[in-house]
Amino acid sequence: MARLDDTSGYLIAPQPGVQRLTRAVSGTDQTGAAIDLTVVEERPLTIYLNAREIVTAMTIGDYPEYLALGFLRNQGMLSDADTVTSVDYDDDLEVVVVRTAVETDHEAKLQKKTRTSGCAVGTVFGDMMDGLADVQLPATPVRTSDLYALAATISRTPSLYLEAGAIHGTVLCQGNRPLVYMEDVGRHNAVDKIAGWMLSEGISADDKVLYTTGRLTSEMVIKTALMGIPTLASRSGFTAWGVEIAQQVGLTLIGRMKGQRFVCLAGESRLIRDADPATVADEPRKSGRKGATA
Repeated sequence: MARLDDTSGYLIAPQPGVQRLTRAVSGTDQTGAAIDLTVVEERPLTIYLNAREIVTAMTIGDYPEYLALGFLRNQGMLSDADTVTSVDYDDDLEVVVVRTAVETDHEAKLQKKTRTSGCAVGTVFGDMMDGLADVQLPATPVRTSDLYALAATISRTPSLYLEAGAIHGTVLCQGNRPLVYMEDVGRHNAVDKIAGWMLSEGISADDKVLYTTGRLTSEMVIKTALMGIPTLASRSGFTAWGVEIAQQVGLTLIGRMKGQRFVCLAGESRLIRDADPATVADEPRKSGRKGATA
């Protein structure tokens, strides 16, 4: 099992020690006693595509270039046919400008701008199902031994969540190895950072697993599918539409993953059950919720 301070296997690991990502604040607890806390910073980031302002997102401020690239790609505003010529970040203005070789046709997307129910008010453009008809995810098998190993490593990785809370994490994994661990105030931002890193580095998605601390909603499933990643896993639960879309696009969807337990609601045929759950350390079950299993 990974040590609590071991991030050597990551290509990009969380940065709980970076001061600009958190702030110390003082308050009082339930008894009136003074208490000092570390809380996560929020700051605006405005994303431009060529000369057009697209959106201002609230973010913790790390990896702004990856966030901008991933956001534009996941919203369908950058396609495989578009050549990105530069990604420029101005720290003083808190602006990222993504430039392409040829102007993109994104005005129609802007006209259909909508908000989602995601944390930190995620933003999508137009019909969320755009592009899914052409998605063909590889039928990549996933070993339960790898899933257990990933969950154990990720839960023990030093992170902003462990230090300050109020944040979501998303991890790109391969086999039993977590590769890139991104955090942000909104789970959508964390996913977009991973998408931007993959686009920038030319990383194949066919053999990857995306692990998230957030809920498995329709938008999380859609983003994962559009990124070409065949497996999505989480400690949290599902929405019905998220499950339905995962079944339609052939995504392996695993949630409520805590200790020995998990639930697979799509892609069961691609699971290789090569680990005995009895050999995995369990977590206490929560009580007080009718029919609760995780």
